[in-house]
Amino acid sequence: MMNKKNIKRTYYLERIRPFMNKDVIKVLVGQRRVGKSYLLLQIMDELFGQGIKKNNILYINKELHEFEAIRDYRDLLRYVKQSAKGKKKLFLFIDEIQGISQFEKALRDLQASGGYDIYCTGSNADLLSGELATYLSGRYVEIEVYSLSYPEFLIFHKLENNEDSLLKYIKYGGLPYLINLEMNDEVVYDYLKSVTNTILFKDVVARYSVRNVAFLERLVEYVADNVGSLVSAKKISDFLKSQKTNISPNIVLNYLSFLSDAFLIFKVRRSEIGGKRIFEINDKYYFQDCGLRHALISYRLSDINKVLENIVYMHLRASGYAVTVGQMGTREVDFVGEKKGEKLYVQVAYLVPDKKTWDREFGNLLRISDNYPKFVVSMDKMIEGGEKGIRHMHITQFIKTLL
Repeated sequence: MMNKKNIKRTYYLERIRPFMNKDVIKVLVGQRRVGKSYLLLQIMDELFGQGIKKNNILYINKELHEFEAIRDYRDLLRYVKQSAKGKKKLFLFIDEIQGISQFEKALRDLQASGGYDIYCTGSNADLLSGELATYLSGRYVEIEVYSLSYPEFLIFHKLENNEDSLLKYIKYGGLPYLINLEMNDEVVYDYLKSVTNTILFKDVVARYSVRNVAFLERLVEYVADNVGSLVSAKKISDFLKSQKTNISPNIVLNYLSFLSDAFLIFKVRRSEIGGKRIFEINDKYYFQDCGLRHALISYRLSDINKVLENIVYMHLRASGYAVTVGQMGTREVDFVGEKKGEKLYVQVAYLVPDKKTWDREFGNLLRISDNYPKFVVSMDKMIEGGEKGIRHMHITQFIKTLL
């Protein structure tokens, strides 16, 4: 069994290091089980390597019964200040901080008093961004953590970069704990189902007092089945009515936002290529981790195109791109990525086996008149290069260019 703590997630550590030992609160956010806790442990190891003593580090994990008495910000302040007595500086780590009521008040007080270097993790986007933005504006940095990228997956599982490894990643996803399990369907999907249930019941049902759990489960299965398809709240509502479930579009929207706040899914808006318009209806949804999608509706080879889209989207997002679906009249470009004033355009296909597919995938990109990079990404074994500046790349090569 491999110890995840010994496998450095360099991309995230490099983003955190500039803020270590600085008067800014470091907040790691993301879906449950993507490895936020192990990043905290790796940061602690780096501090030990810098000569920081163990008794100057305080670790609170709200998932453990040991800390269940810390219910609100007053409890947190008492516990931390008691632990800080006699210490010039305390390095404070709080795991799953959203489990502490009004935690932002405690963080503000601790930061204002000085003598603390604070790191925390959380699994709810709305709670963390809303409360922190209100109470700690300009005094915190938020870093979103994702499940393993494909290159990280290879390192964690000690695999070569080949088609068999890629298919494992496509099928099982990149949750770090999988390195401790036998890689077969029954074992992996039992674990992934338990993770999905924890997210749904702890981060959605309990947090938002969801009453219609059966509808929530049907909704997340619908989203899983329609990954990469344009959907609207009304379309989902109409479909559910056809299945004898009468739910209004507003409730659908609320539940979708709950799932997004738990980082289980991400909504991708449509933008006008060559303009500034953002379309208000018909969005696409993608899963944070494809393995969780397959735990919900099972893995089907017929879904390979939409799963590849999901993987490309998540790698674009994890690389810091703001991503939309590009719209040109009736034509669509899978992804438009923007970062630091630059853009790229991406079309995703399982294979490009014939002229008809080639014309479709390259044709939409050829209609874009700017000079930003354009890619067709596929799993073709023999890549023929590209056309008129559009690069045709294998998905693993494209991911490598991003990371």
